[in-house]
Amino acid sequence: MSRPKETKYYDLLGVKPDADAATLKKAYRKAAMKFHPDRNKAPDAEEKFKECSEAYEILSDAEKRKIYDRYGEDGLKEGGMGPSMDPSNIFNAFFGGGFGGGGFSPFGGHGHGGRRERRGRDMRYRIGVDLEDLYNGKTSKMKVTRTVICKACDGTGAKTKNGVIECGDCEGKGVKVHVRQFGPGMYSQSTAVCNKCQGKGTYIKKSAICRKCDSECVLEESKVLEVHIEKGMTTGSKVMFRGQANEEPGVTPGDLVFEINETEHATFKRKGADLLMEKNITLADALCGFDFVITHLDGRTKLVSVKPGDVIKPNEVREIVGEGMPIHKRPFDKGNLYVKFNVQFPKELSQDKVTQLTSLLSNTLSPKPVYDEAEVEHVALHKNEGTNFGSTRAAGRSGGGGQAYNSDEEMADGPTVCNPS
Repeated sequence: MSRPKETKYYDLLGVKPDADAATLKKAYRKAAMKFHPDRNKAPDAEEKFKECSEAYEILSDAEKRKIYDRYGEDGLKEGGMGPSMDPSNIFNAFFGGGFGGGGFSPFGGHGHGGRRERRGRDMRYRIGVDLEDLYNGKTSKMKVTRTVICKACDGTGAKTKNGVIECGDCEGKGVKVHVRQFGPGMYSQSTAVCNKCQGKGTYIKKSAICRKCDSECVLEESKVLEVHIEKGMTTGSKVMFRGQANEEPGVTPGDLVFEINETEHATFKRKGADLLMEKNITLADALCGFDFVITHLDGRTKLVSVKPGDVIKPNEVREIVGEGMPIHKRPFDKGNLYVKFNVQFPKELSQDKVTQLTSLLSNTLSPKPVYDEAEVEHVALHKNEGTNFGSTRAAGRSGGGGQAYNSDEEMADGPTVCNPS
């Protein structure tokens, strides 16, 4: 072996340039334990720890070590292959976290294991809930299916720990680094998922495959959960089961989330904590008073009385205080119930009825207009719901029943043009 261009990284670890992988690991372990700032409070300990970690990162990678031996640090920098890992991540690969359970970060602060554990996705379900159940509260049973860690292999996929083998093709990294030289001292680097281990960094010997999960590491499990619908919940309210989403090795499970979707009710409409209902009444009811019954969402019967002489106008809205929806988290406080009255008028009246009403309401009748019979034109008023309003074109050719004009000027259906004199 020819002598490398630089020996700085070898010197930092206290090994010879021909040291093998096992020797490098042993040397790094010793140096990391010596200089780790959680143990060594010397002013330069943190910097020494970083330098040893960088040295091991380069020398433990065959491609980077080859370039370093030939071109030194400058060759690594030109090829974009300088140190890139957090020193604490390298340390954690050996010790599984910092001293005392907390990982060290040389750039300030302590973290658990030096890096955060990946969190899985939440599982979300939308459930339709009747207004009655949102008023009274309810517990519903929901069946869900999720993946759980295989207990037979503890999520390794192998019957024994010895059955999991570090992938030699990628050295347990899950990816392979390809380096291409395109000039003196100039390199390009690319990475690709390792085909042999499919990016896992390990593979399982066929003889050691877990029979229960078939090396999948997880199994499907169905379970029934009790979902508590609280009084006053609304569309968008969530019921959460922390950490009950799919499990997978090395990942913190997400949450199982049930989102409330309020279904439409036949009688009541809801807005916030208030309720609205519509009540059809006759003209006689509107004028003379009436009683009616409301069956509420909890089955209670409410008698509502409108006193004679308390006239209800068409589309008038009245309020019943405290008979709306419970307020979420404050179920003893409620909104209000609003009643909109639709006054239904009779389609026609007999002459006798007209005479009677005229006599009764004579002081409220509109005065007759004063006019000259010779000057007025009588027109008919037809029944119409107003649905045809706006359907008659403002300009255009005359249709059937209309006056036909022969003048081109009067037939024009377009913009009016003014010619300068």
